[in-house]
Amino acid sequence: MLLFSKRLKETRKSAALTQQQLGDMIGVTKVSICCYEKGTRTPTLDTLIDLANALHVEFNYLLGNDDYVVADDDKEYGMNIAKDEINLIKVLRKHNDLYDKLIADPERVVKLIEQKIR
Repeated sequence: MLLFSKRLKETRKSAALTQQQLGDMIGVTKVSICCYEKGTRTPTLDTLIDLANALHVEFNYLLGNDDYVVADDDKEYGMNIAKDEINLIKVLRKHNDLYDKLIADPERVVKLIEQKIR
């Protein structure tokens, strides 16, 4: 539920809502919202659905599921990829040389990074 906590907080802030405001919208206390965001409490299914509706997102998204369809040689397949992974790709694309090396030989680049951070 760690990803749930993170996504709930990010989505609430993106909607410019305080914990109190979100709690009021779905009929729970500010403390409950705080606990959901810290991961110390898990919402019921009904509360999860209410949170998703109030924040205008799919409850599956709050649970950490992202589905994107990717085409590869005219053959479609589904792939689960998190928003954090998409952000990583966006940052990498800003560094053309690094991105090109990563695409050309991902295993080699990962090994080099592992060696560097040890």
